[in-house]
Amino acid sequence: MAKYIIKRLIYMIVSLILIVTATFFLMQAAPGGPFTKEKDVPPEIEAALNAHYGLDQPLYKQYFDYLYDVARWDFGPSFKYKAMTVNEIINNGFPISLFLGIESILLAIAFGVVLGVIAALYHNKWQDYSAMIVAVLGISVPSFILATVLQYVFAIKLDLFPVARWESFMHTILPAIALASSPMAFIARLTRSSMLEVLANDYIKTARAKGLAQWTITIKHTIRNAMLPVVSYMGPLTAGILTGSFVIEKIFGIPGLGDEFVTSITNRDYTVIMGVTVFYSILLLISVLLVDILYGFIDPRIKLSGAKKGE
Repeated sequence: MAKYIIKRLIYMIVSLILIVTATFFLMQAAPGGPFTKEKDVPPEIEAALNAHYGLDQPLYKQYFDYLYDVARWDFGPSFKYKAMTVNEIINNGFPISLFLGIESILLAIAFGVVLGVIAALYHNKWQDYSAMIVAVLGISVPSFILATVLQYVFAIKLDLFPVARWESFMHTILPAIALASSPMAFIARLTRSSMLEVLANDYIKTARAKGLAQWTITIKHTIRNAMLPVVSYMGPLTAGILTGSFVIEKIFGIPGLGDEFVTSITNRDYTVIMGVTVFYSILLLISVLLVDILYGFIDPRIKLSGAKKGE
């Protein structure tokens, strides 16, 4: 396991360097510059700004300087907010995005697993059909469409929740539901298919022959083995929640990191775009590694097979 983790860490470092490289040169290839939108900027002032931020240096020097800064966890100054650095923007916005993301992930897992288990236990019955209708709707309806529907119905018409902003826990419920809908539906389908496969195994039939109650069999013998596909989906789930939060935060006026990212694109704030991209890439790489490690704890056979291969 230790050798596997070290190998994966090396892959993560290589992947991160490739991501930083691709992001840097894509930003350089974008038309215009960070000060293109500034009105009536004399050429000498624009040249002074480029010199101040090091944008007049050769491209290779800018690239290696940026690699060095990223290695020191320094994403540089913001071009839009003159008195702030990208690190400060991340520190201010990420806790909000993290709270919203964790709430959405918990909702997606909890309701997705429950729907999937109910659908599998009542296979080809009305409970199964109802759960799968919910799952199909969750996958089919985009999160930004669902967000506007939730705002119109539950905030404007019924006045049960705030329309937007981020001031209390009540402000988090609608955006969390909108963000969790699609992954919840996918988890429900995964859980259902995995549960049906596990329920057909001989040891489940033996447990039933011994007279064990259905819920005892489900909780003690079925769910744990059926959760492996759900755990493998945690990596893509994290990616979907993080990237999906960009639009949701903008719709609900949430001052999170996703909102800052969208704003930085419209403002041509290149350092913020690159910094947030690299930051989210690190989070995704770490989440995928943690999911792979969690596999070994859920199913010891995976850990043993990995150890034998390592030997």
